[in-house]
Amino acid sequence: MKTVGDSKNSVQKGFTLIELLIVVAILAILAVISVITLNPAQILKQARDSQRLTDLDTLRSAISFYLQDVSSPSLGNANVCYGSAPATPNTLGCGRMSGSDTSVVTTTVASSTAVNGTGWIPVNFNAIGTGTPLGKEPVDPINNATYFYSYATNTSTSLQFEIDAKMESTKYSASGTADVESTDGGTNNTVYEVGTNLSL
Repeated sequence: MKTVGDSKNSVQKGFTLIELLIVVAILAILAVISVITLNPAQILKQARDSQRLTDLDTLRSAISFYLQDVSSPSLGNANVCYGSAPATPNTLGCGRMSGSDTSVVTTTVASSTAVNGTGWIPVNFNAIGTGTPLGKEPVDPINNATYFYSYATNTSTSLQFEIDAKMESTKYSASGTADVESTDGGTNNTVYEVGTNLSL
């Protein structure tokens, strides 16, 4: 017969304070190692750069489709640098392009992603017979005076165009492990360039 004071029933099981402190210390060390190894700031930059690569490829494809489908296409004014950010500066906007860009056209926030020709790229994608391939014109994930998309065309030479973006991660920037800026075949080794004429 067991009694209330029986020592077998009164033993409590659990962790000691020392054991809990050891577990917390081990978790803290693992967390520090993870942060140092993974470098979350670089991971976020790489994610934004991946979005930039996707956006520029999407824009290039949409403009190429527009040129093939529309009988009298218009890609905007020659010798103009179009920027996706309202704060696109002259030095960075047209400085990206190697041609004779004489002015910078920025857009308003309200119309920056429009696909009817009033967006930051002045192409009316709605004119495509099967409808626009874009829901909206993509803009840079940060879209400020440092990170933005720029666009130029030369209407006198077979409606050629160029779209540029600045990479921010060490992986995709010039001399990075997956460098797209200096290996894209363009004339500027510090920005990623796509299009039909990379010397605009």
